[in-house]
Amino acid sequence: MEKRVMTDGKRRKALAAAAAVLGGVLTLAACGGDGDDGKSGDSGHGKSQNQVDAAAAKEASKAQITITPKSGTADAQISTEAVRVTVSGGTLTSVTMTTDKGTPVEGTISPDKKSWKPAKQLERSTKYKIVAEAKDDKDRKATENSSFSTVSPANSFIGSFTPEDGSTVGVGMPVSINFDKPIKDRKAVQSHLQVTSSSGQKVVGHWFGEQRLDFRPQDYWKAGSDVTLKMDLSGVEGAPGIKGVQNKTINFKIGRSQVSTVDAKTHQMTVTRDGQVIKTIPISAGSPQNPTYNGKMVISEKFKETRMDGSTVGFSKADGKGEYDIKDVPHAMRLSTSGTFIHGNYWGSGVFGVANTSHGCVGLQDKQGADDPSTPGAWFFGQSIIGDVVEVKNSDDKTIAPDNGLNGWNMDWSAWVAGSATGS
Repeated sequence: MEKRVMTDGKRRKALAAAAAVLGGVLTLAACGGDGDDGKSGDSGHGKSQNQVDAAAAKEASKAQITITPKSGTADAQISTEAVRVTVSGGTLTSVTMTTDKGTPVEGTISPDKKSWKPAKQLERSTKYKIVAEAKDDKDRKATENSSFSTVSPANSFIGSFTPEDGSTVGVGMPVSINFDKPIKDRKAVQSHLQVTSSSGQKVVGHWFGEQRLDFRPQDYWKAGSDVTLKMDLSGVEGAPGIKGVQNKTINFKIGRSQVSTVDAKTHQMTVTRDGQVIKTIPISAGSPQNPTYNGKMVISEKFKETRMDGSTVGFSKADGKGEYDIKDVPHAMRLSTSGTFIHGNYWGSGVFGVANTSHGCVGLQDKQGADDPSTPGAWFFGQSIIGDVVEVKNSDDKTIAPDNGLNGWNMDWSAWVAGSATGS
């Protein structure tokens, strides 16, 4: 038999290999930790990771908190419906919501303590943080955090509406919504807006351009009825890349029916309430050079006193100053966007019921200072509410445009319906 002699080099390589094998065995034994029976690999001198995890799970709360929107969202909607904190397996004990500047956001935990939502619509382009705490039936505490940012104005649109929630208005008051961005998909937007009345009257929307949508019935609202506007615009794409952010419900009431008729030829105004004439008032309408618009006009604003500067509505002198500038016009009520008012007049002595002398407004005898309740101007101001109708007839001017103020009643019903994006 041939005898093999191991050199020093071979001996060293063999020892290294043996050491590597032994090291592998030792490593496997150390990493195993548990035997097949799940018992500790060090004969009871310590706990395995599985045992540690099991013990921690046993002590953890069963309450599971969910916050919407998810943390890290960069374009969250701002409606109160878009933000929610809910819990399963327990009850909420505390929810704190703040802006990145530390401003608190009010909110309410539901009576069953299973959910929370903010009290008001959020701001756009704002970062918010929510910290929610809950407990399970063994009083074990759970905590969840979320941080998100709301959609920017550049990528969203909002509709400003009138009348206000909870208000009482006259029978001529339309629901008017003005959007802060041009609406390209009018059908999508209008289909997420609904106006209903307790009177059962059919209500139809009409678009005036790309940014205004008004709703009204065929005839004036029924006195005493309740009207509801529902806005479900959150996430609705009004134009490419531009989405709505509002979910709101607005309720308002229609008061008594008051329609006042101004006859520019006889210089008289007849005030009719609920079908009965309650007063006839001498007036002065627009002069032959500046006649008052004809048509049905809705009172949209009321001012006990206001300034009227002719330069703001196109009546300017050669030097640019207004043909008139009266700082204390009493009992003024707006009838058009372009500057038509029905207001008190203390400077036009002897013209009421006799002559038309104004720059297009309807004037009633009044006193400077708006402090005499016995004047016709003060009486009519006190008897009028936003949404009442003032109809002018027999003037030498044209009928006012339906979109000049809240005056869509000057459009016949078929034309009104034709301006709806949804056909109804």
